[in-house]
Amino acid sequence: MVKEVKKTVKQLKKETMDLSVKEAGFAGAQFGVGESYIIPYALALNFNNFQIGLFRSITSFFPSIFQYYGSKLMEKWDRKKIIISFVMLQALMWFSLMSFAYLFWKGLLVDYIPYMLIVAYTFLAIFGSIAVPSWFSLLGDIVPAKFRGRYFSNRNRVYETVLLLSFLAGAFFLDYFKTKGWVLLGFAILMFLAGMFRFICSLYFRKHYYPKLEIGEKAKVGFRHFIKHISRFNFGRFSIFTTLMYFSVSVCGAFFSVYMLKDLGFSYTTFMIISIAGSIFHLVSLPIWGKVSDKFGNRTLISIGAFCIAIMPFLWLFSVNPIYLICVPQLIIGLGWSAFGLGTTNFVYDSVPKQRRGFFISYQHILMSLGIFIGSFIGGILAQYLPKIGLSNLPLLFIISGVLRVLTIAIFLPQIREVRKVKPMHFNDLRLMTVRTYVYGHHHHLILFKKIKDLENSLAKIPHNLFVKFFKGSNKDANKFLNRSR
Repeated sequence: MVKEVKKTVKQLKKETMDLSVKEAGFAGAQFGVGESYIIPYALALNFNNFQIGLFRSITSFFPSIFQYYGSKLMEKWDRKKIIISFVMLQALMWFSLMSFAYLFWKGLLVDYIPYMLIVAYTFLAIFGSIAVPSWFSLLGDIVPAKFRGRYFSNRNRVYETVLLLSFLAGAFFLDYFKTKGWVLLGFAILMFLAGMFRFICSLYFRKHYYPKLEIGEKAKVGFRHFIKHISRFNFGRFSIFTTLMYFSVSVCGAFFSVYMLKDLGFSYTTFMIISIAGSIFHLVSLPIWGKVSDKFGNRTLISIGAFCIAIMPFLWLFSVNPIYLICVPQLIIGLGWSAFGLGTTNFVYDSVPKQRRGFFISYQHILMSLGIFIGSFIGGILAQYLPKIGLSNLPLLFIISGVLRVLTIAIFLPQIREVRKVKPMHFNDLRLMTVRTYVYGHHHHLILFKKIKDLENSLAKIPHNLFVKFFKGSNKDANKFLNRSR
């Protein structure tokens, strides 16, 4: 009889990091064939512009409220139970979305289908949101802080690659079904596949290692207390900034798909190629942003991403040629969201003690979702009633959103400061780092990308002086605020 060897905590964490990367692949497939096509699915079910805005606002806001419930649930349930249970429920909700294609095809409840889809998709998003605080807290405990930027950049590359490929396959799939007059059947199949991919994610979560998390009374900070002191500490000001950024983006965010499919009359394939270009640029830029995060800090990364996000809507005004849209707006937005997403995620890990991460990430998401809700609702009304300029009234909506983004950055970004001790970045630093990343160090990234279980050995080959020494202390403003909550 072979005696089972008990694994060390370090080995279990490394295995979980490997499993998380594999899970990211199936999560990307779910997004690629499911969430990426939910707006085109809504258009196929005859949603108008106001209903599109209403859909985006409601399905963004209400899940964030339940994310707060998810953070409170961590006090009663262990993280494994929360994550697996609600990811399973989310998979089941994907299967339910298939029914609306059948109802529309049969001409049943046609006037009510838009609102039924909004309710169903809201529940799908709610179940996913409840699991977020536990998942976010778990990854913070599993991934070592010293190379968090590089790990998440590689995990995100797996996610984005699979998302990209599945989104590509979905577009050709829908175009084929459209030529046969079966486009609703095509959407129903995509919803089924999204449910299956999410179910596979739940199987990977069962194999994760879940270190015990102790949440003492001192670690609990109420939402009201958080809001009362939000402008007095760094993470609070960061939350205000991200909320207003997502508000500004959401004013027009849902309508780029509408603009391409409805106003410009692009085919699903053309729409897919333009949309996927941003994902490719997002994917390609992740390695360099991971290094920028580790070496120059996350505020620098957020600043770069925010600038790109701010100028993007204006770039849609100069041409509707698909080649231009791929090479200019989609290039800028791919680079921007890649930097902004990685920077904001790592900023939370750096700024908040691990016992409070579940609470604070839920509070931040409540505020962000409130911004998305209001922005999407206002955007839906404006899209319905703004006067047309040429083919569409949506370019005017893009201008309004762009102005709001610029104002948000100019007013609120200077109030956020870097948590870690890092050196300032100059353009020449970025140029040299880009060359080293994509020319000299490409094989190292392939190792990390293909075999994350050898992450520690791969990093051992990197000269030690590439790593940045971090503060062992914490943000003074945050400490003052957190101490008051005790």
